Amino acid sequence: MKLEELAGGNGLSAAYKATLNRLKAQKGNELVLGLKALMWVLYSERPLREEELCHALGVETGSTDAVPGNVPTIQTVLASCLGLLTVEASSSTVRPVHFTLKAHFSGDPPLFYSAHSTIAEVCLAYLNFRSVRDLSPTLDSAPSTMPFLEYASVYWGEHAKRGMTENGKTLALRLLDRFDKHISAQLLLLCNRRYTGWSSLLSQVAGGPIGFTGLHGVAFLGIEEMIASVMEMRIWGVNAADCTGNTPLTWAARRGQEEIVNVLLERKEVNPDRADSKYGRTPLSWAAEYRCEQIAMMLLARDDVNPNQTDTEYGRTPLSWAAGSGSERIVMMLLAREDADPNNAGSEYGRTPLSWAAEYGHERIVTMLLDRENVNPDQAEIEYGRTPLMWASMAGREGVVKILLEQVGVNPDYAHPTCGVTPLLLAAVSGYGGIVKMLLEREDVNPDRADTEYGQTPLSRAAAWGHEGVVKMLLEREDVNPSRADSKDGRTPLSWAVRNGHEGVVKMLLERIDVGHDELARILP
Repeated sequence: MKLEELAGGNGLSAAYKATLNRLKAQKGNELVLGLKALMWVLYSERPLREEELCHALGVETGSTDAVPGNVPTIQTVLASCLGLLTVEASSSTVRPVHFTLKAHFSGDPPLFYSAHSTIAEVCLAYLNFRSVRDLSPTLDSAPSTMPFLEYASVYWGEHAKRGMTENGKTLALRLLDRFDKHISAQLLLLCNRRYTGWSSLLSQVAGGPIGFTGLHGVAFLGIEEMIASVMEMRIWGVNAADCTGNTPLTWAARRGQEEIVNVLLERKEVNPDRADSKYGRTPLSWAAEYRCEQIAMMLLARDDVNPNQTDTEYGRTPLSWAAGSGSERIVMMLLAREDADPNNAGSEYGRTPLSWAAEYGHERIVTMLLDRENVNPDQAEIEYGRTPLMWASMAGREGVVKILLEQVGVNPDYAHPTCGVTPLLLAAVSGYGGIVKMLLEREDVNPDRADTEYGQTPLSRAAAWGHEGVVKMLLEREDVNPSRADSKDGRTPLSWAVRNGHEGVVKMLLERIDVGHDELARILP
């Protein structure tokens, strides 16, 4: 197919159809290989490198091991697709020749009717190959001779969730039966370090995926169709922690696997409030952070779940996590519980749920928390000494600042006990003009108050960073001294603006102050 045809606009669909008809007219292996290659490229979870695709195409699902002679060359694969696929030189990945190709073939369901179940079965057949099963589960990467191993390990579950053949289920159960001794479990965990906490290969568990059993695996992957069969396979340690410190219920809660959570909670021996051993967080805590509302509802329906339990790593409660992540429904459910403390400041940072909600700009949650009589709207945290208003000001959350300024008991000119920064100074240094305006409208805010660490005023900070709108508002105030020097290094706002090359700020300052020739010569570069 010529690229000119692909760019032809109205002739694009006709070009695809003509090429597909020519592909179907091929005989024997060429036809099968061409259709399989198209299926893999169009339905894979990520772009496949050429060696990954070739090895995937060489898998015989009924074989007990790989057959080296079955792996086609990339030239053979591309030829069988008659130009519909191409190799991207910069990444060596195989891609459709045009971005519209997948959309076009999606309109032809019979062509790739069971793509995901077919891909899942191929991945599982590969993982059950004798040569793969014999690999050490402590390896931190796939051997170079097995380029398809990483993809099969990480993504078989994603394909299986969209469809499973009977043979695929059999292969999956065979893999899960000894999952904690299989390299695919190790690769799956290493590729999901966001969840495992393995920030580097050096921090991985030396013994491999110890304790990451088939039950842990199906809970992690969320394959609903497999959970019943897996539960019947053997007597599992349903409360057992794996090498990452997580139980099956924790994995399911963290990853939003609602049906898996439901099945596990039906087991009498399951402890729904067991904290993981790495962070000391309960399934409810994880569900709150990841906004898994249905799972939180299921857990809160249990009498043996403590909604106020703090974790051991950060000292935060489920309400704190929900407030920070912005899950209004979970916050509402927790606030409906009498045993959930809305003012719990935790132990690591000493921040209240209100403080977290304020920083991330969750206005409705801020309002819900402030509606509670026992919530202190001006409570400073222990770690950084910042109030909710300060967090909202430094993060540019105008709506939250407006809500907090309307609260009785909020000090809009609160100074940090160590460095003396105020909400106005924090907003000025970041150039948040709307917040600066709201704070300057308050009579109880000193617009010329300097911090105690550097002795810089809001005008000095705004001038240094070139925030012209903020500088203009501050210069309109008579109680702002435009020539005031910092107490630490003696620099004036003009000096900062000149040093950092902010011409617009320099012009505004020169209109307000008289600068002698000697002083101007001193500050000019």
